[in-house]
Amino acid sequence: MKLMRTEDAVGQVLCHDITQIIKGVTKDAVFRKGHIIREEDIPVLLSVGKDHIYIWENNENVLHENDAAQILYEISAGENIRPSAVKEGKIELIATCDGLLKIDRSKLIAVNSLGEMMIASRHGDFPVREGDKLAGTRVIPLVIEKEKMERAKQVSEGGPIFHVRPFRARRYGVVTTGNEVFHGRIQDTFTPVIQAKFAEYGCEMMGHEISDDNHERITGCIRKLLDEGAEMVVCTGGMSVDPDDKTPLAIKNTGARIVSYGAPVLPGAMFLLSYYGENQIPVLGLPGCVMYAGRTIFDLVLPRLLADDPVTAQDLAQYGEGGLCLGCKPCTFPNCGFGK
Repeated sequence: MKLMRTEDAVGQVLCHDITQIIKGVTKDAVFRKGHIIREEDIPVLLSVGKDHIYIWENNENVLHENDAAQILYEISAGENIRPSAVKEGKIELIATCDGLLKIDRSKLIAVNSLGEMMIASRHGDFPVREGDKLAGTRVIPLVIEKEKMERAKQVSEGGPIFHVRPFRARRYGVVTTGNEVFHGRIQDTFTPVIQAKFAEYGCEMMGHEISDDNHERITGCIRKLLDEGAEMVVCTGGMSVDPDDKTPLAIKNTGARIVSYGAPVLPGAMFLLSYYGENQIPVLGLPGCVMYAGRTIFDLVLPRLLADDPVTAQDLAQYGEGGLCLGCKPCTFPNCGFGK
């Protein structure tokens, strides 16, 4: 790459895109990389502030920004991701299906720490839709040393930085607990909320059981749904520390492996997550806040479960930072800080 006066560049090969910015009108390239500069191009180049320009010279030790950007894409994109067109050293990653965005955060930090290149993404562990922009990559200078891009490749050894785990619609069952519902004293307003949240992911409720506060009856209801083929079971109510709240005990008595009873998320502190049997079927205990609060711990965990992304106690603990919903009106979730 060689710098020269624009007026002297006729016949030379442009080594980068030349962008014109007119506020409120356009931001696009007036000339593309590889363009052979003509006499009539000189006034246009001067009008966009290019008194000097870079022209291309072969150098086996460096890569052009677009070629380096392609390498950044290759180390970034995993399953269910496609590239945008390369432009001015930039390539964007686009989702090719609905699913959960997963990020190898240590690799992302390592690449961004190399200098002269960058990758910026949306938050991981959140739902994305087909066609969504996931991340953007860019090489900062017009040319970059091949050796530096080789170092970036080494960082990504063992797998790409990003991939999208497709959602899998589940047949789920609901166990509604509480003497007040079981004896018909009040209407069950919890189950319709659960159905609406599952419906966002195309899931079908295959069974609904109602139990009083007898923990043995609740355990029996859970096992009945599991025996009938439920791929997830959600228990509503009975999750606090009141003497009549027996749902956590009932879930434990099914033999399910308890991951956590409690999560550092508000609303949703009394949430319970467990997995049942060899197939690791999720069995959840949902606190009452899920019924009346707009967004809760359930909205953070459900997409991960539907993408077959195991949730650990450590994962739940990490929600402590960002786990406070501010109850904004109107709600903008997931375009907010909740769960991030």
